[in-house]
Amino acid sequence: MRTILHLAFLLMTSLACLLAGSASAASAERPEVKPEPVPAEEYPIYDLVVRTKFLTSQTTLVVIERLTVTRLGPEEKGPPNRAFFEENAYFGGRLRPDLMTDFILKTRHPSRLEGRFNFGVRYRFTSGGELEGPEVSLAPIPTKFAPADFVQDAPATVGILEVSRVGFNPREDQALVYVGDNRPDRTGAGFLVLLHRRGRVWEITDTEVLWVARREE
Repeated sequence: MRTILHLAFLLMTSLACLLAGSASAASAERPEVKPEPVPAEEYPIYDLVVRTKFLTSQTTLVVIERLTVTRLGPEEKGPPNRAFFEENAYFGGRLRPDLMTDFILKTRHPSRLEGRFNFGVRYRFTSGGELEGPEVSLAPIPTKFAPADFVQDAPATVGILEVSRVGFNPREDQALVYVGDNRPDRTGAGFLVLLHRRGRVWEITDTEVLWVARREE
């Protein structure tokens, strides 16, 4: 009897090891989960913000990070949460809770941007530090949104825009998005942009400067 039980135990153990090995092999062969694409309805927001804040008559190409960001600035440790907004009282504490919640949920994980931009200038994506196209200067930080001592001429090197997902309220007539401008000389700035839709037209209603990186003198 003991011999039979022992053989049964060995058989079950062998079968378990075989199944575990098969599961591990399948897991190893399974491709990595790719970030989900950004929905089409968010691109008109990006277009308006880029066109209004970053384009000048001299801009011929815009360089954009392929994945949306989850951190709102180089000093942030992780995705924003409700405390982040409450402690900083952005927009005078007037952000609607439902708009804030949607933005927070969407910035937990990166999403993949696709070729859906339509702001009137050619653009290229960059991913993993490699540029997917020719280099070009980006426009300067707009005077009306940048601190007075940060206004400067368009740089001679490539600037890279990073964007978050766009948060909406349930009626989808308010929107919130983050845009950062990171430059090779380690200057740049990051903005939270609040928008409102009147009919079918989106308008920028307010902007907060979250961070500014200046060139060391």
